[in-house]
Amino acid sequence: MQRPGMSPSTLRNRVRAVVYDRYGTSDALRIEEVPTPTPGPGQVLVDVMATSVNLSDWEGLVGSPFYARFGGLRKPRRRTLGSDIAGRVQEVGSGVTRFRLGDEVYGEIPMGGFAEYAVAPESALAHKPEALNFAQASTIPQPGPIALQGTATVKPGERVAINGAGGGSGTFAIQLAKRAGAHVTGVDNAQKLDHMRTMGADEVVDYRTQDFTMLDPFDLILDMVAHRSVFAYRRALASGGRYRCVGGSVRALLRVLTVGVVVGRLTGRRLGVLAVRPGPTHFQPLADLCVSGDVRIHIDRTFSMEEVPQALAHVGEGRALGKVVVENT
Repeated sequence: MQRPGMSPSTLRNRVRAVVYDRYGTSDALRIEEVPTPTPGPGQVLVDVMATSVNLSDWEGLVGSPFYARFGGLRKPRRRTLGSDIAGRVQEVGSGVTRFRLGDEVYGEIPMGGFAEYAVAPESALAHKPEALNFAQASTIPQPGPIALQGTATVKPGERVAINGAGGGSGTFAIQLAKRAGAHVTGVDNAQKLDHMRTMGADEVVDYRTQDFTMLDPFDLILDMVAHRSVFAYRRALASGGRYRCVGGSVRALLRVLTVGVVVGRLTGRRLGVLAVRPGPTHFQPLADLCVSGDVRIHIDRTFSMEEVPQALAHVGEGRALGKVVVENT
């Protein structure tokens, strides 16, 4: 599909992308014309229609937590952020067998989604369900596996706490835990309490005014933003309970992986980091649930490419209810 106002030669040679060359806040971003990516063997060139914003994009922009700098300690090596994309196949590299020109696809790529075109490994993409538009499909690839795997062990009647429940992964996790028959407590800031209730949370907690680890113990805690001590998490778990964190400060994650594992074993509880398995096999089941209507996709706001700085700030500052999407038109 040719974009309005662009000749084939211009489209082929140069395209627009949101780039940055230093860690910082949104003012480090700018739109620049860059060479059109070329797919290599086993790769696909995607005409990007929509890219959803993840907290990892904000972390990659500011360079914090420290693990966000693994791609470059002093400055980012990848100049364009954005990993969850949906669009149309524009070109395929040698050896690609699953996709053809014009196919509608979605998936999680290493980075580069905040651009008109992006290269993706064939293995990272899936065919977009017809029932989902591009914006909806782009909300699933990274949050889907987190929510599915984070709630996979939930049993009927269990008490589940989701810290960071008002964001993209949390919004899906609330619904999945409820479908499994759990009593769900959603934890986030005050601006997200009504949203979490709408998604099905039985109880909601504003972390700024109430410590959820002081409530009645939980059978499962899924923590999107670990910052507390492992002893607080242990206290918040019932006997046999499980604590799994997905992100957070480096110090908190290291403590969970070391002290938390030992403390958990000694007290009949399990504390650890959720090792998320990515890719189509792990996000397509959530897309199926969205298509069937069993799980809802909530898009808080959509932005244009020119508004990527505002979109990233909206997520990074904790204001997004569910997902935020950048659309290319």
